Amino acid sequence: MQQTLFPPLPLDAWRATRDAIHAYARVIGQIRRALTPPQKHWWHVSLRVAATGLTTTPVPAGEQLFEALMDFTDHHVHVRTSRGQHVAWPMAGQALAEFCDQAQRNLSQLGVDAPYDETLCAGEEQYAYDRTAVTRFWQAFTQVDAVLKKFRHGFRGESSPVQLWPHHLDLAVVWFSGRLVPGQEDGDPEHADEQMNFGFSTGDEGLAEPYFYAMAYPTPDGFVGQPLPDGARWFTEGFTGAVLPYSVLVETEDPRQKLLAFLRAAHEAGASLMGSRRAET
Repeated sequence: MQQTLFPPLPLDAWRATRDAIHAYARVIGQIRRALTPPQKHWWHVSLRVAATGLTTTPVPAGEQLFEALMDFTDHHVHVRTSRGQHVAWPMAGQALAEFCDQAQRNLSQLGVDAPYDETLCAGEEQYAYDRTAVTRFWQAFTQVDAVLKKFRHGFRGESSPVQLWPHHLDLAVVWFSGRLVPGQEDGDPEHADEQMNFGFSTGDEGLAEPYFYAMAYPTPDGFVGQPLPDGARWFTEGFTGAVLPYSVLVETEDPRQKLLAFLRAAHEAGASLMGSRRAET
Protein backbone atom coordinates (compact mmCIF):
# COMPACT_ATOMS: atom_id res chain seq x y z
CA MET A 1 0.00 0.00 0.00
CA GLN A 2 1.39 3.38 -1.00
CA GLN A 3 2.20 5.65 1.94
CA THR A 4 0.53 9.07 2.01
CA LEU A 5 2.97 11.13 4.07
CA PHE A 6 4.56 12.18 0.79
CA PRO A 7 1.75 12.17 -1.80
CA PRO A 8 2.53 12.08 -5.53
CA LEU A 9 3.47 15.52 -6.90
CA PRO A 10 4.21 15.10 -10.63
CA LEU A 11 4.90 18.66 -11.73
CA ASP A 12 3.07 18.38 -15.04
CA ALA A 13 -0.15 17.58 -13.16
CA TRP A 14 -0.16 20.78 -11.07
CA ARG A 15 2.37 23.16 -12.64
CA ALA A 16 -0.19 25.97 -13.15
CA THR A 17 -1.27 25.76 -9.52
CA ARG A 18 2.36 25.61 -8.37
CA ASP A 19 3.02 28.76 -10.38
CA ALA A 20 0.15 30.51 -8.58
CA ILE A 21 1.53 29.56 -5.16
CA HIS A 22 4.98 30.71 -6.27
CA ALA A 23 3.69 34.07 -7.52
CA TYR A 24 1.65 34.76 -4.39
CA ALA A 25 4.55 33.74 -2.13
CA ARG A 26 6.83 36.20 -3.90
CA VAL A 27 4.39 39.02 -3.15
CA ILE A 28 4.06 38.08 0.52
CA GLY A 29 7.83 37.68 0.77
CA GLN A 30 8.34 41.11 -0.80
CA ILE A 31 6.11 42.66 1.87
CA ARG A 32 8.23 41.07 4.60
CA ARG A 33 11.43 42.17 2.90
CA ALA A 34 10.24 45.78 2.61
CA LEU A 35 9.40 46.17 6.31
CA THR A 36 11.70 43.78 8.19
CA PRO A 37 15.13 45.01 9.36
CA PRO A 38 17.86 43.35 7.26
CA GLN A 39 19.34 40.12 8.58
CA LYS A 40 22.50 38.34 7.52
CA HIS A 41 22.30 35.98 4.57
CA TRP A 42 19.01 37.61 3.50
CA TRP A 43 17.04 35.74 6.16
CA HIS A 44 14.64 38.71 6.35
CA VAL A 45 13.17 37.89 2.91
CA SER A 46 12.20 34.28 3.65
CA LEU A 47 8.91 32.79 4.85
CA ARG A 48 8.51 30.10 7.50
CA VAL A 49 6.31 27.03 7.78
CA ALA A 50 3.41 27.39 10.23
CA ALA A 51 0.74 24.83 11.10
CA THR A 52 -1.56 25.74 8.20
CA GLY A 53 0.64 27.60 5.76
CA LEU A 54 3.55 29.94 5.15
CA THR A 55 4.06 32.89 7.47
CA THR A 56 6.04 36.11 7.41
CA THR A 57 6.49 35.80 11.19
CA PRO A 58 5.79 39.08 13.07
CA VAL A 59 6.77 42.13 11.01
CA PRO A 60 7.18 45.65 12.48
CA ALA A 61 4.89 48.35 11.07
CA GLY A 62 5.08 51.62 12.96
CA GLU A 63 3.87 51.07 16.52
CA GLN A 64 2.40 47.63 15.84
CA LEU A 65 3.33 44.21 14.52
CA PHE A 66 1.55 42.24 11.85
CA GLU A 67 1.85 38.71 10.54
CA ALA A 68 0.72 37.49 7.12
CA LEU A 69 -0.15 33.82 6.66
CA MET A 70 -0.73 32.04 3.37
CA ASP A 71 -3.20 29.49 4.72
CA PHE A 72 -3.34 26.38 2.53
CA THR A 73 -6.18 24.83 4.52
CA ASP A 74 -8.77 27.55 3.88
CA HIS A 75 -6.97 29.03 0.84
CA HIS A 76 -6.84 32.61 2.09
CA VAL A 77 -4.13 35.04 3.07
CA HIS A 78 -4.74 36.14 6.66
CA VAL A 79 -3.12 39.20 8.22
CA ARG A 80 -3.34 39.73 11.97
CA THR A 81 -1.90 42.57 14.01
CA SER A 82 -0.62 42.88 17.55
CA ARG A 83 -3.73 45.01 18.23
CA GLY A 84 -6.06 42.13 17.43
CA GLN A 85 -7.17 43.29 13.98
CA HIS A 86 -7.64 40.78 11.18
CA VAL A 87 -8.18 40.90 7.41
CA ALA A 88 -8.17 38.16 4.76
CA TRP A 89 -8.46 37.69 1.03
CA PRO A 90 -8.64 34.52 -1.09
CA MET A 91 -5.99 32.69 -3.05
CA ALA A 92 -8.12 31.67 -6.01
CA GLY A 93 -6.03 31.95 -9.14
CA GLN A 94 -6.44 35.69 -9.54
CA ALA A 95 -3.86 37.56 -11.59
CA LEU A 96 -0.90 39.09 -9.80
CA ALA A 97 -2.16 42.63 -10.35
CA GLU A 98 -5.43 41.76 -8.60
CA PHE A 99 -3.68 39.83 -5.82
CA CYS A 100 -1.36 42.77 -5.13
CA ASP A 101 -4.27 45.20 -5.16
CA GLN A 102 -6.11 43.04 -2.62
CA ALA A 103 -3.00 42.87 -0.46
CA GLN A 104 -2.47 46.62 -0.56
CA ARG A 105 -6.10 47.47 0.22
CA ASN A 106 -6.33 45.00 3.09
CA LEU A 107 -3.03 46.05 4.64
CA SER A 108 -4.07 49.69 4.37
CA GLN A 109 -7.14 48.88 6.48
CA LEU A 110 -4.73 47.81 9.20
CA GLY A 111 -2.60 50.92 8.92
CA VAL A 112 0.24 49.06 7.23
CA ASP A 113 1.94 50.89 4.36
CA ALA A 114 3.92 48.26 2.44
CA PRO A 115 5.94 49.33 -0.63
CA TYR A 116 5.34 47.18 -3.71
CA ASP A 117 7.56 46.13 -6.55
CA GLU A 118 5.56 47.28 -9.58
CA THR A 119 7.27 44.79 -11.88
CA LEU A 120 6.39 41.94 -9.50
CA CYS A 121 2.72 42.96 -9.47
CA ALA A 122 2.31 43.71 -13.17
CA GLY A 123 0.88 40.36 -14.29
CA GLU A 124 -2.68 40.31 -15.70
CA GLU A 125 -2.78 36.61 -16.54
CA GLN A 126 -5.12 34.44 -14.48
CA TYR A 127 -3.68 31.39 -12.72
CA ALA A 128 -5.12 27.97 -12.06
CA TYR A 129 -5.69 27.13 -8.40
CA ASP A 130 -6.60 23.50 -7.79
CA ARG A 131 -7.35 23.10 -4.09
CA THR A 132 -6.76 19.35 -4.20
CA ALA A 133 -3.29 19.91 -5.63
CA VAL A 134 -2.61 22.58 -3.01
CA THR A 135 -3.59 20.14 -0.26
CA ARG A 136 -1.12 17.55 -1.60
CA PHE A 137 1.58 20.21 -1.85
CA TRP A 138 0.98 21.33 1.72
CA GLN A 139 0.99 17.77 3.05
CA ALA A 140 4.39 17.24 1.44
CA PHE A 141 5.75 20.56 2.67
CA THR A 142 4.82 19.88 6.29
CA GLN A 143 6.65 16.55 6.15
CA VAL A 144 9.72 18.05 4.49
CA ASP A 145 9.80 20.82 7.09
CA ALA A 146 9.73 18.27 9.92
CA VAL A 147 12.54 16.19 8.41
CA LEU A 148 14.74 19.22 7.72
CA LYS A 149 14.29 20.36 11.32
CA LYS A 150 15.24 16.91 12.61
CA PHE A 151 18.28 16.94 10.31
CA ARG A 152 19.23 20.45 11.49
CA HIS A 153 19.03 19.33 15.13
CA GLY A 154 22.18 17.28 14.66
CA PHE A 155 24.29 20.20 13.47
CA ARG A 156 27.15 21.53 15.54
CA GLY A 157 27.85 25.21 15.10
CA GLU A 158 25.76 27.77 13.24
CA SER A 159 22.90 26.96 10.90
CA SER A 160 20.02 28.85 9.36
CA PRO A 161 16.37 28.34 10.25
CA VAL A 162 14.42 26.02 7.97
CA GLN A 163 12.89 28.60 5.65
CA LEU A 164 11.04 29.07 2.38
CA TRP A 165 12.74 31.19 -0.26
CA PRO A 166 9.94 32.84 -2.26
CA HIS A 167 12.05 33.60 -5.34
CA HIS A 168 12.52 29.88 -6.07
CA LEU A 169 9.83 28.35 -3.84
CA ASP A 170 12.30 26.04 -2.16
CA LEU A 171 12.33 25.03 1.49
CA ALA A 172 15.89 24.90 2.75
CA VAL A 173 18.37 24.96 5.61
CA VAL A 174 22.02 26.06 5.54
CA TRP A 175 24.85 24.64 7.63
CA PHE A 176 27.99 26.72 8.20
CA SER A 177 31.33 25.03 8.77
CA GLY A 178 32.60 27.97 10.83
CA ARG A 179 35.41 28.73 8.42
CA LEU A 180 35.83 31.59 5.97
CA VAL A 181 36.30 30.95 2.28
CA PRO A 182 39.92 31.75 1.35
CA GLY A 183 40.15 35.06 -0.44
CA GLN A 184 36.69 36.18 0.71
CA GLU A 185 37.52 37.46 4.19
CA ASP A 186 37.32 41.10 3.11
CA GLY A 187 34.94 40.56 0.23
CA ASP A 188 31.21 40.07 -0.04
CA PRO A 189 30.03 38.91 3.41
CA GLU A 190 27.25 36.87 1.80
CA HIS A 191 29.87 34.67 0.14
CA ALA A 192 32.52 34.63 2.87
CA ASP A 193 31.25 31.64 4.87
CA GLU A 194 32.00 28.03 3.98
CA GLN A 195 28.60 26.32 3.95
CA MET A 196 26.28 23.62 2.69
CA ASN A 197 22.70 24.13 1.53
CA PHE A 198 20.03 21.42 1.81
CA GLY A 199 16.52 21.82 0.48
CA PHE A 200 13.43 20.85 -1.46
CA SER A 201 12.32 22.30 -4.79
CA THR A 202 8.98 21.72 -6.50
CA GLY A 203 10.81 21.64 -9.84
CA ASP A 204 12.40 24.18 -12.17
CA GLU A 205 13.97 24.61 -15.59
CA GLY A 206 16.95 22.50 -14.61
CA LEU A 207 14.91 19.62 -13.18
CA ALA A 208 11.25 19.50 -14.19
CA GLU A 209 10.18 17.41 -11.19
CA PRO A 210 10.15 17.91 -7.42
CA TYR A 211 13.52 17.07 -5.89
CA PHE A 212 15.73 17.38 -2.84
CA TYR A 213 19.20 18.83 -3.17
CA ALA A 214 22.44 19.23 -1.25
CA MET A 215 25.13 21.68 -2.35
CA ALA A 216 28.44 22.83 -0.90
CA TYR A 217 30.00 26.28 -1.19
CA PRO A 218 32.63 26.38 -2.38
CA THR A 219 32.37 22.92 -3.93
CA PRO A 220 35.29 20.93 -2.49
CA ASP A 221 37.42 18.74 -4.71
CA GLY A 222 36.09 15.20 -4.75
CA PHE A 223 32.58 16.15 -3.60
CA VAL A 224 30.89 14.89 -6.75
CA GLY A 225 31.06 11.12 -6.89
CA GLN A 226 30.94 10.44 -3.15
CA PRO A 227 28.64 7.53 -2.15
CA LEU A 228 24.93 8.33 -1.96
CA PRO A 229 21.91 6.22 -0.94
CA ASP A 230 19.97 4.30 -3.60
CA GLY A 231 17.82 6.60 -5.72
CA ALA A 232 20.05 9.66 -5.26
CA ARG A 233 22.51 10.93 -7.84
CA TRP A 234 25.00 13.67 -8.51
CA PHE A 235 23.90 16.59 -10.66
CA THR A 236 26.15 19.05 -12.52
CA GLU A 237 23.88 20.78 -15.05
CA GLY A 238 22.98 24.25 -13.78
CA PHE A 239 24.24 23.58 -10.26
CA THR A 240 26.60 21.08 -8.67
CA GLY A 241 25.21 18.90 -5.93
CA ALA A 242 23.48 15.74 -4.84
CA VAL A 243 19.86 15.21 -5.89
CA LEU A 244 17.13 12.88 -4.63
CA PRO A 245 13.95 12.90 -6.74
CA TYR A 246 10.83 13.38 -4.63
CA SER A 247 9.22 10.49 -6.52
CA VAL A 248 11.64 8.10 -4.79
CA LEU A 249 10.01 8.93 -1.45
CA VAL A 250 6.52 8.33 -2.79
CA GLU A 251 7.33 4.66 -3.33
CA THR A 252 9.37 4.19 -0.13
CA GLU A 253 7.95 2.49 2.96
CA ASP A 254 9.83 4.82 5.32
CA PRO A 255 10.17 8.08 3.35
CA ARG A 256 11.29 10.23 6.27
CA GLN A 257 14.18 7.90 7.04
CA LYS A 258 15.05 7.72 3.34
CA LEU A 259 15.22 11.51 3.17
CA LEU A 260 17.28 11.74 6.35
CA ALA A 261 19.71 9.16 4.99
CA PHE A 262 20.17 11.23 1.83
CA LEU A 263 20.71 14.49 3.73
CA ARG A 264 23.16 12.91 6.15
CA ALA A 265 25.13 11.16 3.40
CA ALA A 266 25.45 14.39 1.43
CA HIS A 267 26.46 16.30 4.55
CA GLU A 268 29.03 13.65 5.42
CA ALA A 269 30.48 13.91 1.93
CA GLY A 270 30.78 17.69 2.00
CA ALA A 271 31.74 18.22 5.63
CA SER A 272 34.46 15.57 5.59
CA LEU A 273 36.06 17.16 2.56
CA MET A 274 35.79 20.59 4.16
CA GLY A 275 37.54 19.14 7.21
CA SER A 276 34.64 20.06 9.49
CA ARG A 277 32.38 18.24 11.90
CA ARG A 278 29.45 16.28 10.56
CA ALA A 279 25.87 16.21 11.77
CA GLU A 280 25.28 13.70 14.54
CA THR A 281 23.21 10.69 13.54
